[in-house]
Amino acid sequence: MSEMKYELVDQKKLDPRKIWGLEDKDFTPWLAEHLDGLGERLGMNLELVNTEVSVGAYFVDVLAKDVDTNKFVIIENQLEKTNHDHLGKCIVYAAGLDAETIIWIAKEFTEEHKKAIDWLNDNTADNLAFYAVQLETWEVSKGKAMLHYNIVCSPSADIKKLKQTSTSVSDSAQRQLQFWTAFKDKLKAYPQIKSSQTPRPQYWYDIALGKSGINMSNCCSVQKNYVGVRIYISNKVVQDLYPYLESKKEDIEKDLGFKLNWNPNPESKDKTIIYPHEFNLEDEASFNEAVDWMVKNTVPVWTVFSKILKGKK
Repeated sequence: MSEMKYELVDQKKLDPRKIWGLEDKDFTPWLAEHLDGLGERLGMNLELVNTEVSVGAYFVDVLAKDVDTNKFVIIENQLEKTNHDHLGKCIVYAAGLDAETIIWIAKEFTEEHKKAIDWLNDNTADNLAFYAVQLETWEVSKGKAMLHYNIVCSPSADIKKLKQTSTSVSDSAQRQLQFWTAFKDKLKAYPQIKSSQTPRPQYWYDIALGKSGINMSNCCSVQKNYVGVRIYISNKVVQDLYPYLESKKEDIEKDLGFKLNWNPNPESKDKTIIYPHEFNLEDEASFNEAVDWMVKNTVPVWTVFSKILKGKK
């Protein structure tokens, strides 16, 4: 949730227009600067591409990318009750920009539009996801309000899981999905970490660190029987960030209480910093130990690196 300044009114639930007068001039620019809050609520790592993006005669309010999938995300805003015009725009924008995720934010959703979003999730391609998100604003104290994103409609979790664990997915990938699902469930005990990725049957699991181009990208290799708490730095920012972090190596490892493996793949343009550990992931007891180890070490690594990156100008 986020705090905003507003003119105090005599009610606890506020009309969003009391805070943002106009969708295009007020709310859209604000949302573009605060995509992390929406991403956390939906389990995505959202990165802004642009606002008011042209699609023929129309303009997308916010075009973003899901960093985890590198796919476009369309966000359409309304500070009022939903209407057919915006529903149509969502579909037009998705087709025009080849987006796989469409997020419709509104003050209130009609029953007809809720049913329409549910129908789209149930009857369109497996890779498409439609979200209906109700925008709620609440009075906190004089001059302050709190924002809450209430998810009204979303793709069925059961359907998503079924797709992820279909026969086309290997046994090792299914084991990775089990690992990351258990990891995310246990990580919920640490609310300071806003886990931003839905568990998937893959080698890595990303957690945002609050700065573009760098994140925690923990890994789980079923074939090689090891897991690792890992920092990933993309080649776009590596020349700036990696030397900075390396200059803080002594302080980082002192705060953590253990040594890290710095740049284990020197030939790669992207850089990683990793703390690995071997486990027999086929054995159930060892598998559970690996999950606990991952959570135990993710928390201090996230805390230390987040603090270091906040000091980087």
